Amino acid sequence: MKEQLQAGKTIRFNVNGSSVDLSVPATYRLVDILRKELNLTGTKISCEVGRCGACSVILNGKLVNSCLVMAYQLEDAVVQTIESVSADALHPIQEAFLQGGALQCGYCTPGMIMALKSLLERESQPTKEEVLQGLSGNLCRCTGYEGILRAVDILANKAE
Repeated sequence: MKEQLQAGKTIRFNVNGSSVDLSVPATYRLVDILRKELNLTGTKISCEVGRCGACSVILNGKLVNSCLVMAYQLEDAVVQTIESVSADALHPIQEAFLQGGALQCGYCTPGMIMALKSLLERESQPTKEEVLQGLSGNLCRCTGYEGILRAVDILANKAE
């Protein structure tokens, strides 16, 4: 059994618009693939059990904790990481985070931005309750959520 888990599995998936073919152990986690194999280090490793959201990415259109996604689950998947959010200029969510002072230490910021991006792709004018629900899987250990909520207000005011 141990040999089967450590055996390499070739997976093909799309990350940030690019096709990827890799041979990794089937139980290798997406967060490790992103950081160690693809050098996409914007996705952070923190709790490693899916509680903090620092490793949040969008997988096949849904927000997930990449520490809980195994390599064998990635076949033909489409992954968006924080690196996909801004190619040439800051994304409006990132600008709002800067304006709202929502960065704090910055460790949770990529996951927060991915959570808000996922929410705003589903609901362009979320209520405060929907925002809080959308961010509920992301923990900030620094100063709380006031700056993040200011950033959401800045986004909402720009959309009006």
